[in-house]
Amino acid sequence: MTATADSHDVIRVQGARENNLKDVNVELPKRRLTVFTGVSGSGKSSLVFGTIAAESQRMINETYSSFVQGFMPSLARPDVDVLEGLTTAIIVDQERMGANARSTVGTVTDANAMLRILFSRLGQPHIGSPQAYSFNIPSVTGKGAITVGGKTERREFTQLGGMCPRCEGMGSVSDIDLTQLFDDTKSLAEGAITVPGFTTDGWSVRMFSESGFFDPDKAIRDYSEAELNDFLYREPTKVKINGINLTFEGLIPKVQKSMLSKDVDAMQPHIRAFVERAVAFAPCPECGGTRLSEGARNSKIAGVSIADACAMQITDLSDWVRSLNEPSVAPLLKNLQHLLDSFVDIGLGYLSLDRPSGTLSGGEAQRTKMIRHLGSSLTDITYVFDEPTVGLHPHDIQRMNELLQQLRDKGNTVLVVEHKPEAIAIADHVVDLGPLAGSGGGQVVFEGTVDALRASGTLTGRHLDDRARLKESVRTANGALEVRGATEHNLQGVDVDIPLGVLVVVTGVAGSGKSSLIHGSVAPRDGVVAVDQGAIRGSRRSNPATYTGMLEPIRKAFAKANGVKPALFSANSAGACPNCNGAGVIYTDLGVMAGVSTVCEVCEGRRFDESVLEYTLGGRDISEVLAMPVAEAERFFAKGEAKLPAAHAILKRLSDVGLGYLTIGQPLTTLSGGERQRLKLATHMAEKGGVYVLDEPTTGLHLADVEQLLGLLDRLVDSGKSVIVIEHHQAVMAHADWIIDLGPGAGHDGGRLVFEGTPADLVADRSTLTGQHLARYIGADVPAENATSSRRA
Repeated sequence: MTATADSHDVIRVQGARENNLKDVNVELPKRRLTVFTGVSGSGKSSLVFGTIAAESQRMINETYSSFVQGFMPSLARPDVDVLEGLTTAIIVDQERMGANARSTVGTVTDANAMLRILFSRLGQPHIGSPQAYSFNIPSVTGKGAITVGGKTERREFTQLGGMCPRCEGMGSVSDIDLTQLFDDTKSLAEGAITVPGFTTDGWSVRMFSESGFFDPDKAIRDYSEAELNDFLYREPTKVKINGINLTFEGLIPKVQKSMLSKDVDAMQPHIRAFVERAVAFAPCPECGGTRLSEGARNSKIAGVSIADACAMQITDLSDWVRSLNEPSVAPLLKNLQHLLDSFVDIGLGYLSLDRPSGTLSGGEAQRTKMIRHLGSSLTDITYVFDEPTVGLHPHDIQRMNELLQQLRDKGNTVLVVEHKPEAIAIADHVVDLGPLAGSGGGQVVFEGTVDALRASGTLTGRHLDDRARLKESVRTANGALEVRGATEHNLQGVDVDIPLGVLVVVTGVAGSGKSSLIHGSVAPRDGVVAVDQGAIRGSRRSNPATYTGMLEPIRKAFAKANGVKPALFSANSAGACPNCNGAGVIYTDLGVMAGVSTVCEVCEGRRFDESVLEYTLGGRDISEVLAMPVAEAERFFAKGEAKLPAAHAILKRLSDVGLGYLTIGQPLTTLSGGERQRLKLATHMAEKGGVYVLDEPTTGLHLADVEQLLGLLDRLVDSGKSVIVIEHHQAVMAHADWIIDLGPGAGHDGGRLVFEGTPADLVADRSTLTGQHLARYIGADVPAENATSSRRA
């Protein structure tokens, strides 16, 4: 007998219209692994993250009390007609981890919590509870009087924490260059404070000017010693400004709290530039960068302190924990061992627990988040992954596939947005979106099994079994970049000559030292333009036109053609619609309920005041220009009245990287990961430099788009540039003129040069993991002894 409950076996989506989706209808089987594929910008993320996962999270949030909801982000209801069969969604995305400088790999995975308990039980000398081993808890003492039952008693309080008192658990101490904080020749009213965000008409500066402690018209250099001390170091003090009670504190503690408490890598670019310019960081001389107090550093188990344990490579730490035979903490050791083994199984055994989480790449961050769920007791959960194979060598993708299948086999629904054929191959169900990107996509072009996808004739189906061929001939180098004795991170004195004037691919398993070699020894050199994996940061008001700097010449061209000021053609300035302030939509905060956004009824989403839209250039107003796709805008600014070489050059680069379908006014917050990566690449292509360094440019690219990327790389090299690509994609390896392979393993098992030579030599040699996978990819059957001109370390 079949129960009615068993019939709810699909997630049903009807009429999904988020972003570019065009009334999408799909039925996704529960407790199966479904892969969503399609060209970048076809609507995969809009369907999976923006519709299914977003509605699941919104409905879960509504189950909390109104009080709790008041502290949670407001989530808008997705634009969809019907969503049925949803289960609790857990999103495992590639967002960078740890904006807090105190966040480490150990703290975000509970490994540190287990270690602290272990040392509090077994550490000698015994120093106290688990708090005594935590670098986030200070040692404090206090005493005072307390009245209990009418009697007054004096009591003392002591809390023993593991925080280093010198660096306050940060691991580093900072020396601030005062000349970067203020111009002592100016007064507060003249803008003496040069810290980002401290504008003369802003609250931060008004606090200084109206606190009563300083004369706002007096130059800083004329301050008395007491005034200067208050200006820089005054402790928090209550002041009243315009009848409002506020807390005033000196400039340095204000900067330390607002900026230096955050992870530098997670800061906005202009803030990061200021911090790097104004602050010098050095390892704490007292704790040696371990963040821990002397007591915590001296308490040991079998000669190993908690600082030593956290500094170990996780593979070594796992072996050390396995060697401990302590029946009194056997369950704790078992759980800790399982957690550390999960790191190794997922390909992150080369990390250490004291690694700041903000330094992890997108792929590493996503796999670290996976560890939390591998041992979970929860079932019937919907796990949503965004390209979990990003940053993985072909050798590591098989392990990732096994982990995804483990989650499914526990009774969970697994939804994966993915491009790699190896990951698509394990799907129980495939949803292919397209047929094109942007306005040309947003439709389901195929739904079914992997075998049926191959025969479907869709863009993905046609390219699923694509296999690259090795070049018949490779370019000849015209020089070399010499790297000698590279020891950054896990590199073990690497000596290598990187050819110039050719396409060089640097590869190796995750954690083998590729990024350490290139970003540590090549990228800092003069004439090198590096495009890394750092995310583009921008608000919902930012778009490709503002990000690339293209809007500036466009605004000036409009102003010149109409005899008005350029500010009128900025939706963030004088030309903004007064009703929506240039946002194009009205955001309504409904308190404890989800906020909603509606198209502005005054400007109808065009963002500009009606009077501004009367001004035209080439027959188009500014809102119509911003609504143009890149390809159309490229033609528009190429000739006639609207001819604008500065804008046309930027648009040409955007087309070259495959973004011709994007509208130039589309908010950056709506771009997919692949689109953001290519937008960044297009921007850097304008920089002058003879050497380009690209870090996994195939991230987020559909199989059909990789060929276009290879054409772009060829054009860069043929124009006289040298291109160095850190990459795992076999098609890029096969297309290279020269390959540098690092390994043989990860962490301290890597960091060595295991091969350098042409792709053909690598395939023929097949002595490395990369060579074996590349040979398998191109279908080569070349005996290893046929290697001729390769050079192996």
